[in-house]
Formats: sequence, C-alpha cells, structure tokens
Amino acid sequence: MKMDFSKRSREAELMDDPKVSPQTLKEVLQDINRANRILGGNKGTIRAVAQLVSQNPKESYSVLDMGCGDGAMLREVVFFFRRIGKSVKCLGIDLNGNALQIARKASLDFPEITYLERDIMDSDTQGLACDILITTLTLHHFYDEQIPAILKRFSTLAHIGVVINDLQRSPLAYSLFKMFSLIFIHSAIAKNDGLVSIERGFTKAELMQFSKGISGVEHKIMGQWAFRYVWIIKMHRLTRTYE
Repeated sequence: MKMDFSKRSREAELMDDPKVSPQTLKEVLQDINRANRILGGNKGTIRAVAQLVSQNPKESYSVLDMGCGDGAMLREVVFFFRRIGKSVKCLGIDLNGNALQIARKASLDFPEITYLERDIMDSDTQGLACDILITTLTLHHFYDEQIPAILKRFSTLAHIGVVINDLQRSPLAYSLFKMFSLIFIHSAIAKNDGLVSIERGFTKAELMQFSKGISGVEHKIMGQWAFRYVWIIKMHRLTRTYE
C-alpha cells in the first residue's frame, strides 16, 4: 500500500499505551537512545542550548524538558553545562511514571536533575518557569489542533528560549528507517513506532505555520542531519528565519 506523506498521520504509537510493561518500555527507550547515539539526533538540541547560553551569559541556568522520557536528553544537557563550567538545574516532565522510574535510576549521578510526573498539556504551570525549555521527539505525539496551545504554554514558561527537536516527515526518511531498524532496532514496538513517528513528523511549511501563532519572539527553524528539524524560539524578538 502506498503511504500518504502529504499530511500528518493520526495513528497512535504503541509505546504511548499505558498498558505497556515497564520492561518493554525500557527496551523501547534503549532502542530510541541507541538510534540517537548512532545518528546524533540529540546533538542539534545541545547546539541550540549552547547558542542560547552564549547569547544570554549567566553563572547558572534552569532547563525544563517537556516529555523527558528516561531522561537521556537531560543527562546530555548536564554534561554540556559541566563542560562549560556553568551551574544548571534541570527538571524533566513526563506523563509516563514507568519512564520516570527508569529516568530516576539512570540519573543517580546527576543531582542537577529532578523529575515530575505530569501531563505537558496540564494548565498548571506553577514551579515550571525556566530559562530554557527543551522538548525532543515529543511534539509529534500531538495532533495539529493541540500544538498551538502547547507552543503558547512553552513560550510563557521559558525566559530565554525554547528548543524543539523533532522529525521530518518524508518517504525517504521512512524507507531509510526501515533499513536502519533491521540492524539497530531490536524491539518490535520501537520498529513500529519509529515508522509511525516519521508519519506523524513535520514538514518545514507546517512548522512555519505553527510559528505564526507565537508573536513577539524570534523563530529559527533549521533542518538537521538524519531527517530532523531543530526549532529555536528566542524570547522577546520579532523576526522569523527559516534555513
């Protein structure tokens, strides 16, 4: 059957099912982390955070990760701040309590990080204000009609900027992931969800359209290696740049 990549899929990912066992979820997250390590998927987020830090120098920063999963991205953020000799306080938010159990166990050597079980759609934002808000491979889990409200909430929480790292939707990305998963992805759920994620990914035009709903900021949307987009939203600016 020919796939339709002209619009975002609304198919649910299997890992979002709350009935998925903790062990199965752990295996899926390990597959996702392995793919990110091999393909360098998280590097775009670190580069964007580094840019925001260099443009807004301070001695200490707060970073909020919306949809943090097992905390792998936050641990990379902490490593970055340790390398540059700056203090950072990180908070990871996720709705999946099993993922957060994995995150807490994996972050025992990272006192900079705390985790909180909460829906990122929750309107209660008390205690969530931050310098930099990041979200990686999370936005595509939501439908188009949900995204504007999510983006507005993100932009109200971050004082310096927001970094969104997510997937490009394309037939080539879909075909190449199929081949990649034969070797590097072990769990059946991760193989399935990797393809579904690409179908739920974005085109640049779609991200540009979403950006128009957030005014008074600077938007920079950049294509990255391995079919990713990194979208930096800098607070209190007025221009949009698309590369």
